[in-house]
Amino acid sequence: MGNRADDEGTDVEIYIRPLTDTVHADTPTGAPEELLTLLDQLGFERNTLRPAGSSGPTYVWHEAPARLTEAEKRKLATSAVPSLLVAGYLVNITDAVWDAAAYQEAALAARRQRSAAAAPDTSTASAVHARGSAATPRRR
Repeated sequence: MGNRADDEGTDVEIYIRPLTDTVHADTPTGAPEELLTLLDQLGFERNTLRPAGSSGPTYVWHEAPARLTEAEKRKLATSAVPSLLVAGYLVNITDAVWDAAAYQEAALAARRQRSAAAAPDTSTASAVHARGSAATPRRR
């Protein structure tokens, strides 16, 4: 049993599982707990499978909750991308899941959050303005 993140060499592969409406977020075999926890926090549900009688790896993947509508699943998946990018992960999301409006909204929220976290104490520091480039996900 493999997964797309292993196959593609990415940290997260977000796609719709063929012949279903399930939105998957695959991570590489042995992905760090920090990445798995971040996907949990972003609203995905973690699944694990340990093959019976096998000394091989335990498979871990995430899915958008089944109770969500297709549009809500796309929004959840796309909205997760800016947070994953800010955390330094390489993300691929397929066009079938991509929601441009949700990405723009989430990217703006991530920028605001980073700005607030990086804001100096203005009572003792001078203001510094730095320009950064926005990261964008790989899409197919």
